[in-house]
Amino acid sequence: MGDIEMGAHGTASPPGLALLDPPTSDTDTVPAHAIHIGEHTYPVILPKLRDPRLHVAAVVVTLHVLGQVGLHFRVSVPQILVAILTTAIIGVIITFRATGTIVWPASAMLTGSGIALILRVPGTPNDHWTFHAWWMFAGIAAFSLLTKHAIKYRGSHLFNPSNLGLVVAFLVLGSTRAEPLDFWWAPLNVWMITAYAVILVGGLLITWRLRLLASAATFYGGLAVGLGLIAASGHCITARWAFTPVCGWDLFRVIMISPEILIFLFFMITDPKTVPKGRVGRIVFGFLVAVVSVLLMAPQTTEFGTKVALLGGLVLVCAFRPILDRLVPEPHSADDRMGRYLVSLVRGRDGRRAVLAGVGRAALVGAAFAAVGVGIVAAGASARNVLTNESDAIIGRVPHDVNPATFPKITIDQGVLDWNHEISGAGAQQIVLTLAENLELENQALLRTDPTILTAVDHGDRLDDMQGRLSEAKATGTTVIHRYQIDSVHVTLLIPFGKQDGLSLGMQSRGTVTTETYDAAGHLQSKVSAPFATTFVVRRATGARWLDVAELPLKSS
Repeated sequence: MGDIEMGAHGTASPPGLALLDPPTSDTDTVPAHAIHIGEHTYPVILPKLRDPRLHVAAVVVTLHVLGQVGLHFRVSVPQILVAILTTAIIGVIITFRATGTIVWPASAMLTGSGIALILRVPGTPNDHWTFHAWWMFAGIAAFSLLTKHAIKYRGSHLFNPSNLGLVVAFLVLGSTRAEPLDFWWAPLNVWMITAYAVILVGGLLITWRLRLLASAATFYGGLAVGLGLIAASGHCITARWAFTPVCGWDLFRVIMISPEILIFLFFMITDPKTVPKGRVGRIVFGFLVAVVSVLLMAPQTTEFGTKVALLGGLVLVCAFRPILDRLVPEPHSADDRMGRYLVSLVRGRDGRRAVLAGVGRAALVGAAFAAVGVGIVAAGASARNVLTNESDAIIGRVPHDVNPATFPKITIDQGVLDWNHEISGAGAQQIVLTLAENLELENQALLRTDPTILTAVDHGDRLDDMQGRLSEAKATGTTVIHRYQIDSVHVTLLIPFGKQDGLSLGMQSRGTVTTETYDAAGHLQSKVSAPFATTFVVRRATGARWLDVAELPLKSS
C-alpha cells in the first residue's frame, strides 16, 4: 500500500511513493546483510528507519489499529494479516527470482495492507480473531499485486494494483460477497478525530514530499464541483450507516469529508508510478479522475455503487494514460507550466493564432466544461428523486387509534445514543408511537384489502411479508390480524452488513398479542390472546416516516 523508490544509498528519489501502490522493485538499496547457504550467498535488504515506506506503513497500521480498537471495522486481525502475508510472500519470490536478492517486501506488504483496509466481506462475525473468508483477502491481495507485474507501460505498472484489484473484485463478486469500507466510519468521537488527524497529517506530508499536492487539490476541487451538481439536482443514495436516504447537501457533505475520500485522495490517486511525470500532466490527470468518477457516481443510488464508481474512475483514467501523455507537454520542458498550457489551449501552441481563432477556441473549451456539467446532471437523472414518500395522504384517510398515554416502558441501548442522541426521551416515545400506529395500519390494510396502506407504513422484507398475507386473505376469504399490546421496548441499533439498506432500529418488544380471524364478510370468527416477544425493525427508508422493515426473533440476552 505504498510506493517509494530508493536511491543508491537508501535515500528517497522523488517521485516514488503512493500509499495504495507498491514500487516496481524493492531492490534499489545497497545490501548490508547476506545469508550464506552452502557455497551460495544471498544478499538481504532490510528496512531502514529513514525508508519513507515505513512512514506510510505507520499511517496504515495506525488506521488498522484504530479500526480494531475504536472504530469497530468489520474486518478481523487474521483477515488483515492474511492479505499482508500473501503479498509479502509473493513479493519476496518475484524479487528473488529476478535479482537473487532477498528483499524486505515493504511495497508488496503495503498493497496487502491497503486491500485489508478497504475490503469487507459480508457476513464476517463481529470477532477480532475470526478467519471468516480469509481466502478472499488472500486471493484479492494476490491478484492485485500480480496485476502490477503483468500490466506494464513504459517499464512500470499502468494501474494502481490495489485500486484495480478492488474494482475487479467488487464488480465480479457483487455487493453480497464483497463490499468497500463505508464512506462514514463512526460518529464523530475521539477515535474518528484521531483517524482524521492521522490521515490528514500523514497524507499532506506524503503528497507534499512527492510534489503531488497540486494533483490532489485539482482532484478534490473537481470532485467538489461535480458532486455539488449532483447534490443540487436532488440526488440520493442509501447507506448502511444512515437511518434515512442521504440526499442533497448531506450527500455532498458526507462524501467530501469522508475519511474514505481522503484516503483515496492522498494515498491512491497520487501514485507517482501511474500518473504522468510532468506538472501539467499530473494536474490534468487529477482533474480527469474527478470528472470520470463523478460521471460514474451520478447514476448510483447505493453507497456500494457510489464507492465502486469512485474507484473505477481512477482505473479508467489510468487505462487511457498513454493517450493523455501525448496530449500534455513533455515533463520538465519549458511548456510544462499550467499557465502556458492553458494559453496554448486557447491560442494554439505556436502562439500566432488570430484573435478570433483564440476566442473561438476559448468558447470551445468553455463549451466542453459546460457539456461535462450537463453530462453529470443528465447521468444522474435516472437516480434522482427515486426515494419519495407520499404516505401522509394515504395514512390520513385511515383511522388508526393509538393512545399515546399508554406508552410502554422504553429503554435505549447506549449504541443508539452514541449514534443519534435525539433518539431518547420524547424522540424515542415518538418512534414507539409510530411503530404502534404502523402495526394498526397494517391491520387496516388487511381488513380493507388496501395495498396502498401497506406501502405507506412498510418497506423491504416487512412489506413483502404483509403483501403476501394480503394476497392470501383475498384468495382464501379469511383475514388474520394481530393486535399488539406492548408492555416494554428496548431500542437497539441494527447496522446491516452486506446490504445497502441503511441503519435500522431494533424495537425489542414484549407484551400481549391478540390474534383475530375474520371471514370474507368481515365478521369476527375467533379471538385468541397470548404473550409475545419479538423485535420489530424500523427504518426511515424513504426519508420521512419510520417504516416497519422486518420482524426478527427476540434474542435472549
